[in-house]
Amino acid sequence: MRAVLGIDTSCYTTSCALVDENLSLITSHRMLLPVKKGMRGLQQSEAVFIHLKQLPELLRKAMLPKAVKISALSVSAKPTDSVGSYMPVFKAGVSIAKSLAAALNVPCYETSHQRGHLQAALLNRRQMPSEYLALHLSGGTTDLLIISSEKIIPIANSLDLHAGQLIDRIGVRLGLQFPSGPDLETLAKRGVSTGKYCVNLKDLNCHLSGAEAQAIRDVLSGLMSKEDIAAEVFDLLARTVFQMIYAAKKETGLSEVLIFGGVASSDLFRNLLKNQINVHQSGLNVMFGLPEYSGDNAVGVALIGAIHYFNKL
Repeated sequence: MRAVLGIDTSCYTTSCALVDENLSLITSHRMLLPVKKGMRGLQQSEAVFIHLKQLPELLRKAMLPKAVKISALSVSAKPTDSVGSYMPVFKAGVSIAKSLAAALNVPCYETSHQRGHLQAALLNRRQMPSEYLALHLSGGTTDLLIISSEKIIPIANSLDLHAGQLIDRIGVRLGLQFPSGPDLETLAKRGVSTGKYCVNLKDLNCHLSGAEAQAIRDVLSGLMSKEDIAAEVFDLLARTVFQMIYAAKKETGLSEVLIFGGVASSDLFRNLLKNQINVHQSGLNVMFGLPEYSGDNAVGVALIGAIHYFNKL
């Protein structure tokens, strides 16, 4: 069986995946980067070291299917397609991928972390309009995009904090482990939101630092439960995202929206956003990728390499 091996080394996760010539996923493995309790992430140099430490074990697991012949490598080499996009963490994956490709005498394709996320979200959704809106929600991105003829066109983003940063910062303030998404969601499901935190949009762009400041004040005051603060954070994100994509629909005329990235793996966020869409009768058709492939992973990176190598479009 011929396959493409994909590698992704993000700020949060080390991952690898195998995709065969039919663009079917063979295997996917990932490991979170360990972060000390109370910390809100890692320095890039520390993250690079951890990736290099974790990759051999992940690659060993990926290569367990003995019948697989690696025909090509694919790796995320930068955060996005934008000119000047760069993060040192991706150098760890590029170094390993190019070394393996050289040893195996096979090609190595480079792509972006964002394209990998997008491709993973399309895993079970091969038929999309020729042009549609997309929103990438993660710890490092709140990017509103137009996807057109394989082009990714940025049209808006957050002007301060990203969606995942808001979740992680408030989660750590509440005593949760970083990254805080799943644990904060668990708290939020037991809480009640009243729409206390205000949406702040400028044109299509959003601001989230004001909501962070409000939430921190509530944490410090001790007057709100952890559960209610968490519920307010998720409610604020759903309302913010709705207003961003609704404004984009009115400006572009596009009503099909694909939402992807780690924040989009939350079923609470998905349900809150769907409720906003239904209540406002917005005419938006919002789609999500599979939750298990919404967080950082190498599945989309491997798919991109397989599409290149096997010429499947």
